[in-house]
Amino acid sequence: MRFILRNGRLPGSEEIVNVEVIDGTIRRIGSIDASIAPIETIDLGERWLIPGLWDNHVHFSQWAQTARRLDVSTAVSAVGTAILVAERAAAIPVGESLIGFGFRDALWPDAPRRELLDAAAGAISVVLVSGDLHSCWLNSMALARYGFADHPTGLLCEDDSFAVLRALDTVADLVMDSWVHEAAQLAASRGVVGIVDLEMTWSLDPWVRRIAAGTDALRVEFGIYTEHLDRAVGLGLRSGAVIDGTDGLLTVGPYKVISDGSLNTRTAYCFDEYPGLKGRDASHGLPTLSKDQLLSSMRMATQAGIRPAVHAIGDHANGIALDAFEELGCSGSIEHAQLLAAADIARFAKLGVVASVQPEHAMDDRDVADHYWDGRTERAFMYASLLNAGVVLSLGSDAPVAPLDPWVTMAAAVGRARDGRQPWHAEQAISRQSALAASARGRHVVAVGDVADLAICEMDPFAASVADLRRMPVAATLLGGRFTHNAL
Repeated sequence: MRFILRNGRLPGSEEIVNVEVIDGTIRRIGSIDASIAPIETIDLGERWLIPGLWDNHVHFSQWAQTARRLDVSTAVSAVGTAILVAERAAAIPVGESLIGFGFRDALWPDAPRRELLDAAAGAISVVLVSGDLHSCWLNSMALARYGFADHPTGLLCEDDSFAVLRALDTVADLVMDSWVHEAAQLAASRGVVGIVDLEMTWSLDPWVRRIAAGTDALRVEFGIYTEHLDRAVGLGLRSGAVIDGTDGLLTVGPYKVISDGSLNTRTAYCFDEYPGLKGRDASHGLPTLSKDQLLSSMRMATQAGIRPAVHAIGDHANGIALDAFEELGCSGSIEHAQLLAAADIARFAKLGVVASVQPEHAMDDRDVADHYWDGRTERAFMYASLLNAGVVLSLGSDAPVAPLDPWVTMAAAVGRARDGRQPWHAEQAISRQSALAASARGRHVVAVGDVADLAICEMDPFAASVADLRRMPVAATLLGGRFTHNAL
């Protein structure tokens, strides 16, 4: 198939160009005479043509479910959250379940308690998932359902919370597939051509099924967790391998291993104690596995050809993860890398470890960081420092923790501000060009020979204000030269 995208512009330029696409690959850019042979032409109307965008860290099934859950992200207290639950529970039949998402209790004046939800929900099972996915707040009925009947508060963290999240994923296949299809179409409408899906369940078979059924708007790299590592090794899966029968859309992704918790739950593993926790157990946060366990699982993955992606948020956790990469002599990524020791910036570069980061988290967490990482926030979300040291940045959302929208992600990385506030540690802001490259697999402009994974936007992303960047209108998206979104 051959066609020409005519009357377009490249970022940072007012020059009008035409782009020839043959069999899904860009063959020429510039002045192209369409009259040489009969050929389809598509008028871009002087819009800007950019490489297609990737979200390099998502939990896609969780994201697809979020729109169907009670939004409790606006609550500023446990009592206020319970009021939102009571309002929704009144319309839910006895014996059914209410799932909510988005609470962040780190700065609340009161603590989540099961009794609050019991009073609000009556005979309804309630599970509220935190905005960072690292805790769940349950009422007594839900605690009994998921095997935690004797839990004193109903606030489950880390492994206990993940067990509940996995159970919530047990939606009927056809229902979940329809939600995923809808979410994939929405992502394509924002210029997204690919995702790294780090859902905690086994993702290979569901994605094969979905693609066969017509969910073909995205390229997908699926992650593998420790509980599925033996299975993946047994199947001979290797990172980067394309799965047969998926039209090249499904690829084996990384081995995801979680080494600590999160800032909002005060479980990110840090060198310094958290304020208010001094002298208590886990006052420095929570390493979720020992260094020996981390090394063992990473070694097993790398020997099988599966690239490690290590979740590390606290500075101590990041240091241990870098130690493991150094000892094994392997490449991979650290997911989040939110708080770093200054000396570890150079270690990222030396070891070739990718910093897979989520800039919108800095906007969500700036007040929590100022409180719990007081005096250390100059070492938090250090994107400019990492780039200046030669570290490869890979941007994502961690959806549903933040929206699956690379324009939101890029705006946070460039502006370090949201909601009319002043930039937070503006010295760590990065350029628009760097943000686009980190969202497009290293490309910030299209080039001859590239696969025609493209987005067409209404404004120049290198000149748009941060506010305009955040809400960038996308006119079309192409995947391998095929339109997955078209509003031209």
